Amino acid sequence: MSKVKICGLSRMEDITAVNRALPDYIGFVFAQSRRRLDLNKAAELKKNLAPSIKAVGVFVNERISVVSQIYRRGIINMVQLHGDEDDEYIGQLKNVCGCPIIKAIGVGAVLPTLSVVPDYLLFDTLSTQRGGIGKSFDWNVLKEYHGLPYFLAGGLSIDNVADAIGLLSPFCVDVSSGVETDGFKDAIKISKFVNTARRKTNE
Repeated sequence: MSKVKICGLSRMEDITAVNRALPDYIGFVFAQSRRRLDLNKAAELKKNLAPSIKAVGVFVNERISVVSQIYRRGIINMVQLHGDEDDEYIGQLKNVCGCPIIKAIGVGAVLPTLSVVPDYLLFDTLSTQRGGIGKSFDWNVLKEYHGLPYFLAGGLSIDNVADAIGLLSPFCVDVSSGVETDGFKDAIKISKFVNTARRKTNE
């Protein structure tokens, strides 16, 4: 059964929306982004998040001490890395905070060499940007992949998430801009995305 993650939450209205829809994961962005949160805001949002939803912190080349501090404060339950973090960095982060780690991988025409050190991978569309660009890659590249459990990101929306699950059955489908209207999370789109993914998973 594919799980669901709604990434890039930044407002209390977003928390209200996910508390109703109940995805498995949400994402707080601590890297440079229009969705970036400071610690106080993230802590406030996490305090109001439904206990069943795990919060994932998104980082790019952040100091291990900073990531560990945010995790130990209980603001996040997992870490998602979108920078140049190598196996040594991931190993050190695991030793320092013991947190589950997702490593983002940009996918083009073929899969690059993949690490087995993180707990999960996240496959997103290859880009010079750090993070999603709202475009899909060719999912067929992953049809023969049988490694670590993975989050599938990149251009997912209500219109194509059922197709993605039907083709790949990823561990989790991950959406951000695909559930936004005019740059803000849309409660109706979040609900429809979660329901569509769950309905396809349960077929």
